Amino acid sequence: MAKVVNYISDAFTELKSNVTWTPWAEVQRYTIIVAIFTVVLSLATWGVDTLFSEALAGFFNLLNS
Repeated sequence: MAKVVNYISDAFTELKSNVTWTPWAEVQRYTIIVAIFTVVLSLATWGVDTLFSEALAGFFNLLNS
């Protein structure tokens, strides 16, 4: 059990002293950029899916006529 506690203690020490953390303002900016690109790409995927769905529906309606 002492090894586990020692490992966790060393991990926290490593995080505090040896890790370079990104400034909070930069993290917020990148989060907003990722959110915007996620919305844009999801809308593009929805649009292509809708287009192909309509094209396939038209194709099968043409075959059934």
